[in-house]
Amino acid sequence: MSRLRLFGALCGQAFLVNFARVVMAPLVSVFIVTFGVGEGTAGLVASAAWIGSALPRIPTGYLLTRVSRLTIVLVAGLVLAVGAGVAAAASSVALLILGSGLAGLASGLYFVTGNTLISELFPSGVGRMLGIHGTANQVAAAVAAPVVTFALGATVDWTPVLTALGLPADEPWRMVFIAMALGGLTITVVTFVLSRGVDFPDAGAADRDLPGAVRAEYRTILLGIAIMGTLGFAWQGVFNFYELFMRSRGMPAGLARNSLTLVFVAGVPAFAISGWLADQLPQRQYLLGVAATFVTLVFALTFATGTAALLGVSVLLGYVVHSLYPAIDTYLLDTFPNQNRGSAYAVYSGVMMLVQAPGSWFVGSMAEAGVPYVTTFRGLAVGVAVVIFALFALGRMGRLPE
Repeated sequence: MSRLRLFGALCGQAFLVNFARVVMAPLVSVFIVTFGVGEGTAGLVASAAWIGSALPRIPTGYLLTRVSRLTIVLVAGLVLAVGAGVAAAASSVALLILGSGLAGLASGLYFVTGNTLISELFPSGVGRMLGIHGTANQVAAAVAAPVVTFALGATVDWTPVLTALGLPADEPWRMVFIAMALGGLTITVVTFVLSRGVDFPDAGAADRDLPGAVRAEYRTILLGIAIMGTLGFAWQGVFNFYELFMRSRGMPAGLARNSLTLVFVAGVPAFAISGWLADQLPQRQYLLGVAATFVTLVFALTFATGTAALLGVSVLLGYVVHSLYPAIDTYLLDTFPNQNRGSAYAVYSGVMMLVQAPGSWFVGSMAEAGVPYVTTFRGLAVGVAVVIFALFALGRMGRLPE
């Protein structure tokens, strides 16, 4: 029972650190107006969260050979609070990028550690527990746009709070980051309290050689990077500019912002269902099938016309892309042996995130250069399709790890 209580706290932390990354997407248009910048710079603010999420992952793998998983989880909560505080108080784009990067760094610290810890706390149901854990962070993605809409709306007057903190009273978006900072501090305390008395597993006790783990598991690591690096790059660009893409297709601004909510809501059941399927089906084949379906749906999104068609494809796309995360994590964490799991997963995670992080900046830069979103999105889908086709071919030849 104590492990389950701790698992609940870990789900809470997953919610917060993922919220810190995805909340940048519905705020992109707000940053453009507030700081007087173009799409490329606003996209860089969003990318900073993902670059920050990428940078600590390999160093975290090394730290996990020296310190406990719980220590890193607690540090992640504190870093989230600091990053959100910096973003809330940002008086320039540079400070906003710094705050975004620090908040992202918290997610990198957490997910490398938390996913590994959960796979060891519940070894008989890795896919199922990772699916539930993933559902928690997906709920964060689903509520990000409504939270921004609520903060920007006229329902609540945030002036007294902002004025008391010495922040501009006419910029209510800062309340989103204030709430994140308070949440980061709270979940850190809760996690620490609930961890007391937990009998932590020693499955990773032999994981003390990061370079050795990479040498032993490099083929599996490269497969994960090939799938999630390229597909993640495309998805970063697509979802961070989803609102502006929908506007370019003639959708009203309010509905365009919340169309991203529909994408994320569709992903909520995807985590639990896909985690269960990953325990039941041939994992690599299931993984590549989901990735191929993602490519098809991105193309469909760019050809859809009319609000109903765009929203319908959005639901399918949201379900499919979020099915990929528990599928890849289950495959990797099941495949890596105990003595290499934490180190190998950290290296995969760090490199994969570095590859995908510039996706928002890329799409924003293309938009500033006058390239239509439809053209850019189709180009991203073609790039992912080439990689997936190559992996299918290698699988047929027996050249991929099982």
